[in-house]
Amino acid sequence: MNGREIHNLMTIGEIAGSFGVCVATVRRWCKNGKFSRVIRTIKNQRRFDPDEVHEMLHPTRGKRIMVGYARVSSYDQRSDLTAQAERLSQYGCQPVIKDLGSGLNCKKPGLKRLLKLLLTGRVGALVVTHDDRLLRFGTELFHRSPHGHPYRHLR
Repeated sequence: MNGREIHNLMTIGEIAGSFGVCVATVRRWCKNGKFSRVIRTIKNQRRFDPDEVHEMLHPTRGKRIMVGYARVSSYDQRSDLTAQAERLSQYGCQPVIKDLGSGLNCKKPGLKRLLKLLLTGRVGALVVTHDDRLLRFGTELFHRSPHGHPYRHLR
């Protein structure tokens, strides 16, 4: 494991702060096997996988879902919106969220609904037909999601 990977891991103090417990409690949890991915540094300090910690703090209940997002800019393109939604449904997305409006507008009702759903932790994957269907700019934010859901676009 290189230095960059170690920096992405959490320290025992960060874990204690996240759970609101003392460091001794976290050590006891390690001893009892509560954490499956504990890495030791050269100086024998514990480092923890942030994804595992996030899952412990915010457990997902049940199966994670694959969400589709379809958007067109104008009412004249509603047939394209229907085609996008059908393609996402055929891919296995449930639900498919549809929006009508500019890719520059971040206040669309469907986009707001999508963001709320993403923050619940129940989303396993976010799928769009083209990168620019989600937002005109800034889709890179979804490529590097902290919640662990993959972002895909159909070609």
